[in-house]
Amino acid sequence: MRSCVNLWIVVALVVPVLLSLRNPRGETETETETQTQTQKQTTSSSFSDSSSFSVKLANTFPFNERIRDGSNLEYDFYRDTCPQAEGIVRSALTRIYFDRRDVAPALLRLFFHDCFIQGCDASLLLDENNGDRNRSVEKQAVPNQTLRGFDKIDLIKEEVEQACPGVVSCADILALAARDSVLLAGGPFYPVLTGRRDSHQSFFEEATDQIPRPDDNVTRTLHLFNLRGFNARETVSLLGGHNIGKIGCDFIQQRLYNFQGTGQPDPSIPLDFLRQMRLTCPDNKNISSSDDEFVASDVSDDEFVTSKPMNSDLHSKVGMSYMQALSSSVPSGAAFDTHYYQSLLSGRGLLFADQQLMAEEKTARLVSAYASDDGSTFRMDFARVMLKMSNLDVLTGLQGQVRLNCSQPVTS
Repeated sequence: MRSCVNLWIVVALVVPVLLSLRNPRGETETETETQTQTQKQTTSSSFSDSSSFSVKLANTFPFNERIRDGSNLEYDFYRDTCPQAEGIVRSALTRIYFDRRDVAPALLRLFFHDCFIQGCDASLLLDENNGDRNRSVEKQAVPNQTLRGFDKIDLIKEEVEQACPGVVSCADILALAARDSVLLAGGPFYPVLTGRRDSHQSFFEEATDQIPRPDDNVTRTLHLFNLRGFNARETVSLLGGHNIGKIGCDFIQQRLYNFQGTGQPDPSIPLDFLRQMRLTCPDNKNISSSDDEFVASDVSDDEFVTSKPMNSDLHSKVGMSYMQALSSSVPSGAAFDTHYYQSLLSGRGLLFADQQLMAEEKTARLVSAYASDDGSTFRMDFARVMLKMSNLDVLTGLQGQVRLNCSQPVTS
């Protein structure tokens, strides 16, 4: 019976792939006149029952290539050992979300930072490195010191452990929580395969050097993503996650007041937008702070990329969203729509790295394609690339371990 179910799952996943490969939008000079419309899932309907998640596998998700190192993952991996696992994650996160809605961009960012360095193995969650408290861990790397949501993952892990001790990995919990966060924030559903294992070590040096920065040019951004198997289309789609939450002033100060050490603003910023940004993020030159202290931002949760903030807690508590970046003349619908791409088309990108997507013809064409319809193209591609990222260089089988506490490796 199980083999029949698995066969139907494979058929449901592969058929949309073949259809989606016929004409990927935005990567050719000639765009199609018709675009496949994907069914949009609302938060209420998607979370109404567990069965809706599996049903949507056949209706919403097209693959475009074989996922990287995720072939040993399974749909509903815990069906025998902890069948309630995904429901526990979903219900716990829903409670947290309706108390603190900023948890969605926080966990999305947390998930990205984990997967981008040595794969989706929960190495970012560790407080010690392979049992050695004297070695630095990923949490301490400069790009990760503004991350939040660790405590929320711990809360969810505790609930799962009460039901199924020592069964469900922290890596799977983080992957599921990130997916459910996207859905709660109004984004698309995508299936999450499970069976990941947790790393017993953390990667401080790699996290320090390889997390993309908000001041990167388009060449470096594409290069870093390409090293992990993401093409230009997937990179532009993934960066669309910036459309939820806020970007803290800490991450845009240099663009506004000292772009590339010139003492002047970035000349590419439209004057009206520069005035708007400066009103929200005043010059901090009279605010003293230690250059060696990395200040956590309460509102930078939506960023996939970070660099060292420059100022004090006063500025870290304010920021801007891409909804704010749009002028009043540009319509914008739900929070998870195309306003990020519309902003870039108008030259109103908050991060230099974001606006740089318009500096190269290929990425600019993709931005234009995503901005040109009702958001269905972006949502479809974002779902596809999130599944691909969630399977990036995972540990499975006898690799790694299943932690009992997400911040502590299991030691013999």
